Order: sequence, then C-alpha cells, then structure tokens
Amino acid sequence: MTLAVRYTAARTLDTAPAEPRSPGPGEVELAPAYVGICGTDLHIFHGDMDARVDTPAVLGHEMSGRVVRVGPGVEGWRPGDAVTVMPLRWDDSCPACRAGHRHICQHLDFIGIDSPGAMQQRWTVPAATLVRLPETLPLDRAALVEPTAVAVHDVGRAGVRADEKVVVVGGGPVGVLIALVARAAGADVRVVEISAHRRLLAEESGLTAWDPTAVDVPELVRQWTEDAGADVAFEVSGAAAGVDTAVEVLGVRARLCLVAIHPKPREISLHRFFWRELTLVGARLYDRTDFERAVALVADGTVPAERLISKVVPLIEAPSAFEALEGGGDVMKILVDCGNDTEEART
Repeated sequence: MTLAVRYTAARTLDTAPAEPRSPGPGEVELAPAYVGICGTDLHIFHGDMDARVDTPAVLGHEMSGRVVRVGPGVEGWRPGDAVTVMPLRWDDSCPACRAGHRHICQHLDFIGIDSPGAMQQRWTVPAATLVRLPETLPLDRAALVEPTAVAVHDVGRAGVRADEKVVVVGGGPVGVLIALVARAAGADVRVVEISAHRRLLAEESGLTAWDPTAVDVPELVRQWTEDAGADVAFEVSGAAAGVDTAVEVLGVRARLCLVAIHPKPREISLHRFFWRELTLVGARLYDRTDFERAVALVADGTVPAERLISKVVPLIEAPSAFEALEGGGDVMKILVDCGNDTEEART
C-alpha cells in the first residue's frame, strides 16, 4: 500500500492509502520522486475546476521519478530509468489532432487534472508519455522540466528572435522561466513583477526586473528601446493591470503572447492593436520537442532550477504546502517529496 495526496472538495486535501495499479499493455509504473505544485493545482484546490475534476482526485503533473515496472509490449524502458512525464493523452481523431495539434486535442486528457496525477508514491501512465532524463540531473531539479517546457513552447509561439526586446509581465515561476528561455534565444529581456522576493530571484538568475509600483514601466521601455517599444510581451500575471502593461509596452507590429489563465473577460485596448498592427497569440501547453529542449536547458544549467525551488516538503505535508503557496510571501516553487529519491529506487 502506498500514499497519495487527494483533492476531495474545495480547499480540502487529504493523504490517503492507495493501491498501486499494475501496468497494462503499453503502460509503465513509476515511483515519483518530486512533484511541483503549480498554479493549476491551486485553481483545483480553490474549487475553481470542480466542473472538470472528479473527486477524489490525485493531483500533480510537474514531476520526476524512476521506472518501477513496465507492462506488456513496452520497449526501450527498464526499471531504474530516470524520467519525467509529458502529461498529455490525446484521441488522435479530433480536428485538432488531424491538423497536427495533438497537444491541444479537443478531447485532451490532461493527466493530473482529468485523470490521476503524480502526487503519489506509485503512478501508472502510458509509456508514450515518458521523457528520458540524464542520470546526471538531480531529480529535484528535474521536477521543473514540465514548467520549463511551458516556457519553451511560449517563447516559440511568440517567435522570439535574437536581439529582440522582450518584456515579461509577471515574475512567478513560469514568468522567470520564460525570461530565461527567451534570453537563451538571444533576446534582451526585462521582467515586471510586484513581489520583491521574486524580483530578487530573477535578478540572482541574471535578469533585470522592474517593480511596476515604483517605476513607470512604459516609460522605461521607451528609454530602453529608444522609443521603438518592445518586440514581444508575455502576459503571465493573470491580472487586468498586467494585460494593460503588456499591451502598452509593445512597438509597431510587435507580438503579445498570452500565457496566464484569465478566468473572466478583460478589457483590452483594441485600438492599440489596430494602430500598431499588433499580433496576439495564445500559448497553452507543449509538445515533445518542447519537453526535450526543456530537459537540455535544465540539465546544462541554462535554467538554474535550484534557485527557483523555495521549499521541499514530504508527501504527508503536501496539504499544508498548498496553504503556504496560497498565502503568497517569499515563495516561488514548492516541491513535494514522494520519498522515492533513494539508491534503492535506482536499481
């Protein structure tokens, strides 16, 4: 018998025994080592996704771990292999899949939301979702591969090029990761973030960060770009003020990439889109090439994952970790330790 963290009702989590499910054909049983808590997990915790999530629901989709058992017909994987999971299962038959956009399948199973997630000591998933990790990459850092893949996809959707001026509005984990990935693509990047703690973490990662409550961000962008405006802005804050800032800093024919989830409609200056011929692109998930690029960026230190990990808590304390994140403060990324990062798990 193993343990799992389950969402049972709004603002209610428990840690309960769970019977591991043997891997069937094409499946693999994993021992999750670390699982990150993300903004979507918090939305579920708040009850905002009750229409979608069946309770009790095992949460978690940002993970690292090792293979325990492989099911019939699985090739290329063996017990002890270090892996992460691209938590998407598509139907391969809907119009989106047929058009080559399987990652936004119209009947997508996002594992960890629509089906049981990684916040448990044993987890059975399709072998097709596995992404190999280098043995030299510590598993706690590897838990940040999934949000890094989000950032890789976002930067790709925005078409960021070398020497472009990029503004990232919102310096939480995904915002900082976007800034780091954009910088790796050769862009000149600024991060806009209210939290002093998050600005400090961004600056410690070599980024320039501005406090929008203390400076006039559009004016700084005009000075920085010699009145041209930014080439790309990413809206990662999820706030109405963030949308306004992201639009206002853009130059002629610039691109706005919408990353944050806005649960309700926002007012936006469409006149500015008309006047400057701006482009708006949405960025939702990722594909396998994004994941593989993310593994490389975390493994080679381009993404200093260790700086973004604020705290690691044992599985039994995961419910209190959700409350800590909800309270804000000096927190970036909290990982849940499932107790499987051991020598025994490697063999």
